[in-house]
Amino acid sequence: MKSPHRFFALLSKLVTYVVLIGFATIMLFPFIFMFSTSFKTQRDTFRYPPRLLPREQLTATVPGYPEPLPLYYVTVEGQLQEYALVESNIRMGVYTDPDHPDVTYTLPLDEIQPTGGVENQRIVLYNNTQELLWDVPVDGHVVPMVLINQTAFGRFADPASPCDSVLQNVRLSEPVEKLTIHPGNYAEVTELQGLDRSLTNTVLVTILVMVGQLATSIVGGYALARLQFPGREQLFIIYLGTIMIPFVVLVTPLYQFMVLIGWVDKLVSLILPWIFTAYGTFLMRQFFITIPKEIEEAALLDGASHLQILTKIFIPASVPALATLATFTFLYAWNSFFWPLVVINTGNRANHVLTLSLSILRGRAADNVNLVMAGAAIAILPPMIVYILAQRFFVESATSSGLKG
Repeated sequence: MKSPHRFFALLSKLVTYVVLIGFATIMLFPFIFMFSTSFKTQRDTFRYPPRLLPREQLTATVPGYPEPLPLYYVTVEGQLQEYALVESNIRMGVYTDPDHPDVTYTLPLDEIQPTGGVENQRIVLYNNTQELLWDVPVDGHVVPMVLINQTAFGRFADPASPCDSVLQNVRLSEPVEKLTIHPGNYAEVTELQGLDRSLTNTVLVTILVMVGQLATSIVGGYALARLQFPGREQLFIIYLGTIMIPFVVLVTPLYQFMVLIGWVDKLVSLILPWIFTAYGTFLMRQFFITIPKEIEEAALLDGASHLQILTKIFIPASVPALATLATFTFLYAWNSFFWPLVVINTGNRANHVLTLSLSILRGRAADNVNLVMAGAAIAILPPMIVYILAQRFFVESATSSGLKG
């Protein structure tokens, strides 16, 4: 009786894992595609059908040609061979015998002569249409045929023996490739848009905003949670109500204030206005409230000041909440785009952050998708790493009551 139950339990777990892995793959695929594209060549990014892994076409040195030529797979005597493309865009004609339209022959246009000569070329009725006849050599005989289509072929030659060549459609030919990566894309995009300076600015702004918000949120949260003063609750409600004000309403007055004090086009305008946060103050206040008052009262009886209680009791006990707030602040400051776009001139590359540089790069390197993806990877990797390292604090923050038993 237990065996069927165990089987269905294992089957249920297996189905659950398969479904979760499927959804995880779907969610992660855009990031995987972005990182793989950032290591591709420009030509590889536009190939069809697209491939996930970066590949590079192999080349070979052919005697008589100054530069290496691309290699393709061609069929020679029923076997696939690696031949070099020595000539492209050879105009080819597709001919058929009007009496046997199911058989076609593909030959170079310049090798076929008109039936009856140029001035007296013969005409035949084919598919209810009058068509010109052409002398097509077939097995040592000349057969009058009609031209039904035109295409372009390439001439492929054996790299070891260039005299051995075949004609084949280049578009339908499979190139000889190998898996490869081009980490130089990251250096190229850095030089193209100065992402090294933008990255430094972004790190500086993010760290200062994060430290500033942690400091103001800790002090404000402790004051609103533990200190008694007139109007505390009313002040907290008003301060918390600022969260409801849309950012677009604040842009114009905030920008005018930056103009008034001369901070436009300077990095300080990306830092100081954002070190105060009602959300962070609310988060720390709610966490500090969960800490038993008995611990604080005992510390006061021992002669500890409020500053000592805050630094030695409250802050160590609120590490999960601080890590959560730091992570949210980091992601917000790192990905901030609208305010830097408003207050920093696009021509001032020295004070650009990554979001601004990527916006300009999207226009400058529109035909180089690999470079755009490399720039996006530079911007995405740090917050991804921070989130992965800090995610355990989210669970601890949700389950912690402020103290560990």
